[in-house]
Amino acid sequence: MSTPAPALPVRGGDTEGVQVAAREFGRRTRLPGWFGILWHNRKCRAGLVLLGLFILVAVFAPLLAPYDPRATDYPTSLGPTGAHWLGTTAQGEDVFSQLVVGARTSLTVGLAAGLLSTLIGLVIGLTAGYLQGWVDEVLSFLINLGLVVPALPLMITLAAYAPVRGLWLIIAVISVTGWAYGARIKRSQIITLRTRDYITAARFAGDGTARIIAREIVPNMTSLIVVSFMGAALAAIGGEAGLAFLGLGDPLTVSWGTMLNQASLGGAMLTGQWAWLIAPGLALALLITSFTLINFGIDALSNPNLREDR
Repeated sequence: MSTPAPALPVRGGDTEGVQVAAREFGRRTRLPGWFGILWHNRKCRAGLVLLGLFILVAVFAPLLAPYDPRATDYPTSLGPTGAHWLGTTAQGEDVFSQLVVGARTSLTVGLAAGLLSTLIGLVIGLTAGYLQGWVDEVLSFLINLGLVVPALPLMITLAAYAPVRGLWLIIAVISVTGWAYGARIKRSQIITLRTRDYITAARFAGDGTARIIAREIVPNMTSLIVVSFMGAALAAIGGEAGLAFLGLGDPLTVSWGTMLNQASLGGAMLTGQWAWLIAPGLALALLITSFTLINFGIDALSNPNLREDR
């Protein structure tokens, strides 16, 4: 019973131009039409290609890394050479191998923590906005509490005093501290959707609350949920890098944050090892940029005015 959004004029071209191009793209490639809309957005296309490269590097990291990232069998504090493209660390580890393996850690944390934060925010936001009453008051208090408490100090405190260290601890800490903003947005959106005519018709048809939320409301919030996930993944990637840079990450895990921490402790700036310092920071910037560029295409899915005709 969900009502599709009406087609709106497309910026810079024919009203049906992008829709026709997306259908043609789907017919040729057998991919869904929404992917065609994303691919036709030039910024989103660049972000998809960039993110795809990072995913390929993360998946095939063991094959792409020329050395064991934890091996200390090489000369220490080397600059870039033919054998070690980005030099070596103060402990004799290959920087390029650590950079390649670190992509897997950053993507794992970003996707896992982003998904958990989005799910927590979605459940709490939908429940508060749809049920309202005392349930909404209790959950809104928790949301406001989560928004008021500073996330970074809370993350640092939880990570510092946790009895165990590990990658999943970092994912849990980031998820627990990053759901409130998404929950507030989803609660506001569902409050506007719950009074729509098709929701009222579903109630009169005898549909239960769970069915209405799953079949009528969530599909109309898809773009918002995806945008929320992208934002949560970005925050998770930055949060993991920040905690690792402060020395609160898993010391046995190779990540871009731990590389920055080791470069700082190893005096990379004093010894002129700029590649050791710049490479993980540049990789983080490019990964975050890829998510940001993809957001332009996701916005175009929900707002046809933002779609490009070529």
